[in-house]
Amino acid sequence: MKRTVKAAIGMVAIAAMSIGTLAACGGSDSGSDNAKGKVYYLNYKPETNDAWQALAKKYTKQTGVEVKVQTAASETYPQTLKSELAKSNAPTLFQINGVVDYQTWKAYTTDMSDTEPYKQLKDQSMALKDGDKVAGVPYVVESYGLIYNKDLLAKYIATDGAKIKSVDDIDNFDTLKAVADDIQAKKDQLGVKGAFTSTGFDSSSDWRFKGHLANNPLYFEFRDNNITEQPASIKGTYLPQFKQIFDLYLKDSTCPRTQVSSKTGDDANSEFALGQAVFYQNGTWAWPDLQGAGVKADSVGMMPIYMGVKGEENQGLDVNSDAYWSINDKASDADKKATKDFLKWVVTDQAGIDSISKDMGLTTPFKSFEKVKSDNPLVQAEIAYQDSGKEAVSTRPTAMIPSEEWKNQLGSAMLEYAQGTGDWSAVKKAFVDNWKTEYDASH
Repeated sequence: MKRTVKAAIGMVAIAAMSIGTLAACGGSDSGSDNAKGKVYYLNYKPETNDAWQALAKKYTKQTGVEVKVQTAASETYPQTLKSELAKSNAPTLFQINGVVDYQTWKAYTTDMSDTEPYKQLKDQSMALKDGDKVAGVPYVVESYGLIYNKDLLAKYIATDGAKIKSVDDIDNFDTLKAVADDIQAKKDQLGVKGAFTSTGFDSSSDWRFKGHLANNPLYFEFRDNNITEQPASIKGTYLPQFKQIFDLYLKDSTCPRTQVSSKTGDDANSEFALGQAVFYQNGTWAWPDLQGAGVKADSVGMMPIYMGVKGEENQGLDVNSDAYWSINDKASDADKKATKDFLKWVVTDQAGIDSISKDMGLTTPFKSFEKVKSDNPLVQAEIAYQDSGKEAVSTRPTAMIPSEEWKNQLGSAMLEYAQGTGDWSAVKKAFVDNWKTEYDASH
């Protein structure tokens, strides 16, 4: 299918960084006694684990090549990757997230310019490059925003004094707030617990806010200042808008703000699936879980995250293509070849195409997937926004975040603010001041 969003990395010149003892002990003994080699994929996405396990078994049965898939628990991928790469039987295939992440794992990435995934890219500028080296190939294009329940919104629109006549009327923060406030006031009449699902700050959920939601104020600041490379410092220009959408999530919610520390991703998914909330901040990857919980495809849509930015009526969804496959350069030649052969099969064989597009519900940047029509309603919403010509909100700024610690500190400050044990100035400090602190530490 035609994509209109590019996450062009281009020819990135990145200074080498030493990762000390990890590079010294990692993975040099990972060859297989089998001349065919073997594949070990450390998967980043827990929600795709079952599909990857099934696909690996299918490939092994067909070719006789061993394929192991291990999936890191939510929010533990960096630690798990570090641990696994230090082992003798290290992953031969893993994921890196953007230019900053590449600085950490550079020594483990081999050139992928001869691989089928790179050859199949519709836009090869999307690849993560270091000089002539193709260090990573993006394998998924994802979008996120506010998933909404069409049936509940229709029920709301039918109430006396409804603030909108159609879901299309919601194209700015003021309208979104008016609707959410009214839904919250009419929650008993509508049979819901809140306009928004719980804003959980358990580790299975907090990434939606300290990472995904935080991308938006970064995006608009970077857009205004034409920032295309990681900056040493930021201003926090759009923190007031960030605050008002976060406040709305907390106020018009299924739970009191004092309970958000223990609310999980599963809680939010369940609340939405059970019709207890109208809006749910998440992305295209959430569909398998929602579908598994009984949600019907024609009952859901997705709209942008409006937070009060000028001109946001022309805003699209947040679009991400900074998730890259990388092949372990320290694996044996046999294992590298086996991994490349496996990836070729994944992106060209119908079994792989069906698994990624249907079972995993992912949208890819590969030419071999062009005839695939996704049955994921959230992907369909993404395509509709792209076809409309609206301005997609690139998640490239998230890939420039100087460290995981920046997100963790921001998340802690947001939680304290949500619970009433901290104020917004601490969020601002974590957002702005800690960016420079973490940037300086990594440079």
